[in-house]
Amino acid sequence: MGFSFEVDRTAEGGGRRGRLRLPHGVVETPVFMPVGTAASVKAVPQSLLEEVGAGGKGAQIILANTYHLYLRPGHELVRRMGGVHRFMSWERPMLTDSGGFQVFSLSKLRKITPDGVEFRSHLDGSKHFFSPEHSMDVQIALGADIAMVFDECVETPATWERTRESMGLTHAWAQRSKDHFEATKHLVPWFEETDGKTQSLFGIVQGGMYADLRKESAERLVEMDLPGYAIGGLAVGEPREVTREMIARTLEHLPKDKPRYVMGVGYPDEIEEYARMGVDMMDCVLPTRAGRHGLLFTSEGRLNIKKKEYAEDQGPIDATCGCMVCRRYTRAYLRHLFASGEPLSAVLNSVHNIAFYLDTMERVRAELARGNVTS
Repeated sequence: MGFSFEVDRTAEGGGRRGRLRLPHGVVETPVFMPVGTAASVKAVPQSLLEEVGAGGKGAQIILANTYHLYLRPGHELVRRMGGVHRFMSWERPMLTDSGGFQVFSLSKLRKITPDGVEFRSHLDGSKHFFSPEHSMDVQIALGADIAMVFDECVETPATWERTRESMGLTHAWAQRSKDHFEATKHLVPWFEETDGKTQSLFGIVQGGMYADLRKESAERLVEMDLPGYAIGGLAVGEPREVTREMIARTLEHLPKDKPRYVMGVGYPDEIEEYARMGVDMMDCVLPTRAGRHGLLFTSEGRLNIKKKEYAEDQGPIDATCGCMVCRRYTRAYLRHLFASGEPLSAVLNSVHNIAFYLDTMERVRAELARGNVTS
C-alpha cells in the first residue's frame, strides 16, 4: 500500500510527534495541510508552496477537492494527465476529500437517498449523482495519496434523532466506500510506476454535537479497520468550546497507532491547541481566504492590513516572522497593494499566512519532540 504511521513521542497532554509515510513522501506530524481546492492553493504557485515556512521546507502535504475537480476539468481528464500530482506539478503527498462536505453545502440543490446524493452543479445547474462508489472512482482517478470515504455532514443545529439517522447513512456509505475502494484501488494512475503502491482510505467520524453519537460513530468506523480516521462535521457554526469537546470526546475512541485528522479547522491558535490534544492532521482554507481579504496572522494576533494606520508603517507584518514576505515587504506596501486591488496582494498575504501556519506546526512538533512522554 505504501502507507505507514509511526508515533515517536506522546506528551502528557496527548499531543503526538509522529511520521506518516505515503507513496509520494514522508509527512512529519502533527501537520497542517493547505487546501488546493481546484488543484491550486489559491494565489500561491507550487514553487512557493515548496519553500514557504520554517527552514524553507514548504508544505509537506496539501489537499485537492473531489467535488470541484469532478466538475472541472473532470476526473477522467485528470486521470489521462497522469493523476492530480502530475497534472498540477506537485510531487509531494496529497489528500482528496470525498465531496461529501461540498454536497452538504449545496443544501438547496441536493437530494439525499440511501443510494447517494443527487445534486445540481453550482457552476451551471447541471444534474449529477454521487454515490460512495462514484466518489471512490473519482478519487482513484485523481490519485491523491489519501482518499476519504463518502459521508454525509449533518446541518447544525440538528436534533439527536436527525443526527443519528445521518450518521447511520455515513456508516453504510463508509462500508460501501471501503468495499469499492479495495476492489478498484489498483486503478490509481501511478500504480505501475510506484511498483504497485496504492492510495490509503481514511474513515470520517460523524455524530454532530452529541458525544454519545461521536462515540458510536468512532467505534463503528474503527471496526472497519481503516488506516486512518478523520473527525468531520465540525467548524460548521458551533461554538469553539463545543468543537473542542467533540474532538476530545472522539479522540478517546480512536486508535492510538493510527493518524487522526480533524477536517476544516481552524485559526492558528486552534490548530496548535488541537495538535497538543493529539490530532495529527488538520486542514483549512483560512490562510489563503483570509489573506485575499487582507487579514494577516501574526505572533501578536490578527492584523487587518486594510487599516489606514498601516499606510506609512515601515515595519514587516510580523517582526518575529522569517518568511519571504516579512523579510522583504513593509506593511505600508502591502496595504497599498490591497487598496489598489493588485493581484500581488493576494499572493503575498497568502504566502505569509501559510508560512505562519506551517511555522506554528513546526514549533509544536519541536516542543512535542522535547516533551514528557506517556505510555
